[in-house]
Amino acid sequence: MHPALVLLLIVVWGAAMWLGFVYVFPVLFAATLVVAGAAALGVYYLHACRTLAPSTLDGPSPVAEPKTAYRHYLLGQVWRDWWTISRTVVPQVYRTARAVIVRLTRLLLGGFWGFFVLPVWLALCAGIVAAAVPAAVFVAALTVLYGLVAAAGLAVWLVCVLVLAAVERVFMMYGRILQTCPHPFCYERIGLPEYECPGCGARHTRLAPGSGGAFRHVCRCGARLPTTVPLGRFRLAAYCPHCGGRLPERIGRVRVEPLPFVGGPAAGKTTFMVLGIRALHARARAVHGRLAFVEQRHAQAYAGAIREFQRGGRLAKTGPELPLATMVDVELPGRARRILYLFDPAGEHYTGATEVESLRYLEHSEALLFVVDPFALPQLRRSLTGDELEFVDEAAASSEEDPADTLQRVLNELRSRPDQGHQKRVAVVVTKTDLLARTEIGRCLAGPGAGDEAGLREWLGNVGLGNTVRTLDQLAGQVRYFASGLTTEPAAVADLLGWVTGLNPAGAANGVRPPADASQELPGTAPLRAPWPVRGRGPDRVPVGYQAGRWAVLAGVSAVTVATVTGAVVAAAERFPF
Repeated sequence: MHPALVLLLIVVWGAAMWLGFVYVFPVLFAATLVVAGAAALGVYYLHACRTLAPSTLDGPSPVAEPKTAYRHYLLGQVWRDWWTISRTVVPQVYRTARAVIVRLTRLLLGGFWGFFVLPVWLALCAGIVAAAVPAAVFVAALTVLYGLVAAAGLAVWLVCVLVLAAVERVFMMYGRILQTCPHPFCYERIGLPEYECPGCGARHTRLAPGSGGAFRHVCRCGARLPTTVPLGRFRLAAYCPHCGGRLPERIGRVRVEPLPFVGGPAAGKTTFMVLGIRALHARARAVHGRLAFVEQRHAQAYAGAIREFQRGGRLAKTGPELPLATMVDVELPGRARRILYLFDPAGEHYTGATEVESLRYLEHSEALLFVVDPFALPQLRRSLTGDELEFVDEAAASSEEDPADTLQRVLNELRSRPDQGHQKRVAVVVTKTDLLARTEIGRCLAGPGAGDEAGLREWLGNVGLGNTVRTLDQLAGQVRYFASGLTTEPAAVADLLGWVTGLNPAGAANGVRPPADASQELPGTAPLRAPWPVRGRGPDRVPVGYQAGRWAVLAGVSAVTVATVTGAVVAAAERFPF
């Protein structure tokens, strides 16, 4: 080639390089940087919309169906969404930028003209590579945004959890709410029952303000369940977490009051319990309250006992198995609300230390009802004449267990408790006084003085229970003595049972007469609460909390995107004024 031509080419090449790097490169580099950055931003925003907008469980960032309840969105899923977006966008942007650079290199440098368009190629490639810096800053800003949204949401969530937990704690303490299991071989104290979802039947073991949500937990079927009793948790079916047995419907809302009936075989525990329920039901009707059995079988057993009384027969002997508490839900005007657990085991369970130890419900009682069969007292039986003894044995079965021994075994078991077995209230019920009044030694209990507690207490001391009376004075805060028979005034029985269970003080309903048909109407098992309605988004859609969290993040991404684009436009306008 002629030297002059070579020199001309060198001059042309030099001029092209000078013009390219001085005038073309800055403009083209800036334009490429803006376009590439905007493209990366658009890709990120597009994938963010695809990931965060769907309301179904499947999608770019699928939500795993839980075993029972969904965890709070901000405790896990929010970061899975972030990772899904990041791991999708970054590789795609990298592959796209690499493909564009390779294509530009082949197009611009693939021939002799590449020597002259080198500034153009370099500006385009440098702009694409340099766009990684603002893209990285943008991604970092969005990560910070995720963190801020999560931190703010978790702060609000934590405050709600603490407040709701404190409200429920105060509610439980103010109402002295006790929750225990009524089922045999369990009788455990319950901190938090298991609750059944009304939609799918799943058992929720931790339905309380926590990782599943503050106000509501979302079941795997989509049903939204309340987390506290004040919010309506008592309207769900509850089960014992230890044995799985069904619990009363209003457990957690009103206090469970375990009331053990203590007495030997044939002492009259079951008879007095039936009389007590009948009297308390009449009292509830008289004051416009209500009483209902929790279990249908108990309502049927009670109806059978009433029919047996009306026929003048005797109640069947209690079976030898450990007792399921007879659960009675009582609500009287005012704040008198209780779920009574009436424990009426066979008297044989009190005849030995091992048998008494199996009655673990004694660990939770604050009151007990001591049933004394007067004809089981050795001193009293020795004082009966032959005719009196024959009359008593024909009229009713008598216990062969000394009441003093029975109570002593129970007290020995109670003393193993941290409070040494202290009882707030103890009712001592002397049964069969209608027969006792027809004997010489019990004649003093008939007539106007029959209801005199001081006289009954003194009489028990005179017939061999003096030590027992003094022991009860030390054990209990209050002790009442009551003479009971088949003809005892129901109002007096209702007063005693209401007092010992904490439903009302003695005499609180004096002068209130029950309806005329109170003795004929039998308490039923009508539901005492409206069932919790099944509401939710369905099992194939994410919970509302997840959708709200995703929309909040997407709104933040949109705001950052708009701010970035606006800032870029303003900066470009200032840099290149027209």
